[in-house]
Amino acid sequence: MNEELAPGTLYLVATPIGNLGDISARALHILANVDVVISEDTRKTGFLLKHFEIHKPQLSFREDNEERTLPRILALLQQGQRLALVTDAGTPAISDPGFVLVRAVLAAGLNLTAIPGPTALITALILSGLPVHSFTFRGFAPHKRGPRLRFLQVDQQSPHTLIFYESPYRLKAFLQDALTVYGDRRAAIANDLTKLFEQVWRGSLSQLLQQQEQQTPRGEYVIVIAGAEDQSNPANE
Repeated sequence: MNEELAPGTLYLVATPIGNLGDISARALHILANVDVVISEDTRKTGFLLKHFEIHKPQLSFREDNEERTLPRILALLQQGQRLALVTDAGTPAISDPGFVLVRAVLAAGLNLTAIPGPTALITALILSGLPVHSFTFRGFAPHKRGPRLRFLQVDQQSPHTLIFYESPYRLKAFLQDALTVYGDRRAAIANDLTKLFEQVWRGSLSQLLQQQEQQTPRGEYVIVIAGAEDQSNPANE
């Protein structure tokens, strides 16, 4: 791997969503050769860097400090520093503060590029057994029920497969509201993807809700729900 890193460039580096063996050789090369690694959680990223014997200074960039940290990052790039942005797991800028940084870098006329790799939404989609040719990623739903119902209703008539992220604390409430809004469609729930105890539950929303009532939710979940026009959808039978 002889890629020479360009001065004043932000590298968006995808990291494993679970299994550390999924990191790419190029990602490791970039992380080992940048000047600073920008992390959502420096502790989690520190574990990753230590595992691969990479020793780099980290700069925290989170939702609660982005306004303070953003000018510093832009200044480093303008000085010619080579920076890598990573998220806690997967591809940065998807459902994390990285999007704010990407937009600011582009607005400032600075350079950025991406090192592709794992992302939970695609992994869950291809494991779901639901149509993959057309899908809509919706990210995290609002925490409160009223806004969450309105959020789900936006795609009530959408023909596309729907993908959501959800925390263990709101998983059951989300499934109940999805059942209310969409009816008893086919769906899948993925948890601990690529890890030793990876699980993917498949069935109707009512079946999945019943299953999860008997589980103790842990970690973050990806929920994949059939679109309104999926012919394998029980609601269409």
